[in-house]
Amino acid sequence: MTTYLIDASPYIFRAHFSMPSSLVDPEGRPAGATYGFASFLLKLLAQEQPSHLAVAFDGSLTSSFRNELYPGYKANREAPPNELVSQLASCRQVAECLGMATFIDNSHEADDLIGSLLALVSGTAQKSVIVTSDKDLAQLVSEGVTLLDFARETRYSIPEVEEKFGVRPDQMVDLLALAGDSVDNIPGVRGIGSKTAVALLQAFGDLETLYERLSKVEELPIRGASSVRAKLEKGRDMAFLSKELATIHCQIPMQASLEDLTYRGADRQCVEALFQELGFERIRNRITKWA
Repeated sequence: MTTYLIDASPYIFRAHFSMPSSLVDPEGRPAGATYGFASFLLKLLAQEQPSHLAVAFDGSLTSSFRNELYPGYKANREAPPNELVSQLASCRQVAECLGMATFIDNSHEADDLIGSLLALVSGTAQKSVIVTSDKDLAQLVSEGVTLLDFARETRYSIPEVEEKFGVRPDQMVDLLALAGDSVDNIPGVRGIGSKTAVALLQAFGDLETLYERLSKVEELPIRGASSVRAKLEKGRDMAFLSKELATIHCQIPMQASLEDLTYRGADRQCVEALFQELGFERIRNRITKWA
């Protein structure tokens, strides 16, 4: 049996920007993101046939507790368009009507919810698949946890993460701490790029050991080793702040059990009412499992 943990936001955004703006509900309100997200969920159900499933939503697309640590976190992003924001509630309704357990928190991000939901599965015979296009979640990949980039039909287990990023999954936060992340506006250490960060982590293992043995950096066979050490010394505080920003919180108290994630099928009454309201009668025919 396998538990699928879905990171909703990337697929809602993808749906919004890939669907025609002319796609509206019977009242003339934008419905493209909701339709595209519903289509994605139905395709996932048909293709993967999960025994257990949960969908994690971001309570806010613009802020989280990480902004209290660093106000610049994700500050480089444009505000999501109103046409998309207005559909977030209906996207969650679709997931619920399809019989999926949904989770949302106003101070934590969907990544943190997924990390915490994994705790429900750990210690059982269940395997877990994280469905996302967000590389940050690669830090959660382990022996029993894989990452599925559904749109690209690409799966990442431990070897694939190492091949793509040059580090083990448990080193991903250290990689982001050193090299930063322009997508989330995580600063990292100024002047340290991904290639240098990978070399440092291959030599020292993690951020803490690197700083404990900083004098050894100059002995590494990397270009400008002495200047790298100077950059690390100057950027120490930012490195550890960046690691804190990049680390997924996996200890959020979840009001759920593994049994709550069991997928039993769509709620017929809920689907009939919501899909009629949204004008999704045709897509309703793609539902193959009812509770």
